[in-house]
This record gives sequence, C-alpha cells and structure tokens, in this order.
Amino acid sequence: MVHALDEIRRTLKPNGVLIDIRPVEENWPVEVNASTGYQVAGRLTDLPVAVADDEAAFRAMREAESRRWYIKEKEEEFAFFYYWDTPSEMKEFMDEEWEDFEKLEESVFSAVKSAWTMANADARVRVRVKMLITRWRKL
Repeated sequence: MVHALDEIRRTLKPNGVLIDIRPVEENWPVEVNASTGYQVAGRLTDLPVAVADDEAAFRAMREAESRRWYIKEKEEEFAFFYYWDTPSEMKEFMDEEWEDFEKLEESVFSAVKSAWTMANADARVRVRVKMLITRWRKL
C-alpha cells in the first residue's frame, strides 16, 4: 500500500489532493428499517482478514504522512447503508460477497428474521457500514 501511495504522489500535481474513502471495520450493526423507524437486531462479526486489511490501510497512511508525502487536511466518518428487501437476500449477498470479511452469526440472523417479520409491510433489512473519508494534500 505504501508503494501505491508513493505512485499516487508521483502522479499528483503540486498541492494535489488525495481522497481516501473506505469502510472501517467495527462489527457493523444489522438493522430492520421501516417507515416507523429502525431496530438494531445485532452486529456482524469482523473476520481477521478484514481487520488486518483495515490496520494495513491505517499503517500505510501513517507511513506516507511520516514521510511527509501528504498532510491530512480533513477527516470525517459517515454511515453508508446496504439495503435488502428480506433477511434471506441479505444473507445470500453476505455469503457471496463478504464471506472473507464479515460473518453473520446465526443468532443475529434469527433476530433479524424475527424483527423483520414483526415490522410493517414496508420493512427492509440493512447494514450500517462505518465509512471514513479523509482529504490529504500532497506536500
């Protein structure tokens, strides 16, 4: 990752801006959302590969900053939501797309199904992903 940041620095014009936007592992909440509000049914389990990737990204940015390639100008967190119409659709997506990064424990899946069944007809299932966006200025 540090090599990639050096290559980005090489191609950026003087005072150019690098935008770092990525998810941050934090056992993201699984929620049932309806017109009447939302209910947290549980949290995903971060798998070791995802945590290691997250830590590597933070280390790489700290290394680039310590080499004085970039200076951090602004950093914020925000929520990004993945939505599904049913708990089964959510589970299928996670089994195919997030199998190495996030685990949906059976107890959480059961709680989601129960909350979804009890909610209004417009209820959907969602995962609230913690996102980080940082603006770096090339030195």
